[in-house]
Amino acid sequence: MAGPLGVLLAGIIILFLFVALLMLLYFVPIPLWITAKFARVPVSISSLIGMRLRKVPPPIIVNSMIMAYKAGLSVDINKLEAHYLAGGNVIQVIRALISADKANIELSYEKATAIDLAGRDVLEAVQMSVTPKVIDAPDPRKGTDTVAAVAKDGIQLRAKAKVTVRANLDRIVGGATEETVIARVGEGIVTTIGSAETHKAVLENPDLISRNVLGKGLDAGTAFEILSIDIADVDVGDNIGAKLQIDQANADKQIAQAKAEERRAMAKAQEQEMIARVQEMRAKVVEAEAQVPLAIAEAFREGNLGVMDYYNIKNIMADTSMRESIGGEAKPKEGPPEQLK
Repeated sequence: MAGPLGVLLAGIIILFLFVALLMLLYFVPIPLWITAKFARVPVSISSLIGMRLRKVPPPIIVNSMIMAYKAGLSVDINKLEAHYLAGGNVIQVIRALISADKANIELSYEKATAIDLAGRDVLEAVQMSVTPKVIDAPDPRKGTDTVAAVAKDGIQLRAKAKVTVRANLDRIVGGATEETVIARVGEGIVTTIGSAETHKAVLENPDLISRNVLGKGLDAGTAFEILSIDIADVDVGDNIGAKLQIDQANADKQIAQAKAEERRAMAKAQEQEMIARVQEMRAKVVEAEAQVPLAIAEAFREGNLGVMDYYNIKNIMADTSMRESIGGEAKPKEGPPEQLK
C-alpha cells in the first residue's frame, strides 16, 4: 500500500510543481526579462508581473522600449503602459518618435500620444512632414475630376489642380482634414475663374488661379501646410451665357405668345359680343317694322288714312325698289361677319 500511495503522491507533487512553473513563467516572462537585460533596458521583474496583473502585454511594452533605447530615445515604462491602457498604439508612437528624431523634427512623447489617441496615424503624419503629399482637387474618388466655373463672358471652364501639402504636427490635433483643403481649393478655383473678364485670360495664364488660391491662406485651421497649388489642366466647357440667353429668349417668347393669345381671346369675345348686339338691333328693327302694318290698320280704322293714300305708299315703295334694282344697289345681307365674306 505504501508503494503505490507514495507514487501517486509524488505524481501529484510533480504536477503541482509543473503547474506552478507554468504560472510563474506566465506572470514572470523570464525570456523577455533576459532580452531586456541584454538590451540594457531597465525593466524589473516586478514591473513585468504588474503588467500581467494590469492586463498589459509585456512584449509590446518591452519591445517598444528596446526600439526607443536603440534609437537613442528615453521613454518611461509607466507612460507606455498608460498609453496602452488608454487605447493607443504604443509601437506606432515609438516608430513615429524615432522617425521624427532622425528627420530632426521636434515631436514630444505627449504630442505623439495625443495625435495617436485623436485617431490620426501619427507615423503617417511624421512621414508626411518629411515627404510632402500631393492630393488632387477635386478628389476623383468623389465622382468628379474637374471643378467647373463660368467666366464673366459666359464660357465655362473645367480645371483640376494638384495640391502639395505637408503635415503640420502642431495643428494635427483638432485640425481639418484633406477634404477641407480640397473644398477650399475648389472654392478658390471657382472664385478666380468667375472673376475673370474672359475665359481667354484664364487659358493664357493658368498660374493666375494658383497665385490667387495660394494667397488666400487656405491651410488656416487645417492639419496641413500648403506648399504649392499647380493647375494640372484647364478645359473649355459649354457656353453657359449663350444657353442662359436662349432660355431667357424662349421664356420671353412664351410669355409674349401667352399675352397675344389672351388679347386674341379678348378680341374674339368682343367680336362675338358685337355680333350679338347687331342681331339684337336687327331684331328691334324687325320688331319696329312689324308695327308699321298695325299702325296703318289703326289709321284705317280711325279714318286718318284713306285707300288712295295706301296705294300711293305702295307705289312709292314699288318705285323705290325698281330704282334700286336699276341702280344695281343690293340689299344688305344679314348674318355674322364670317358668313358675309
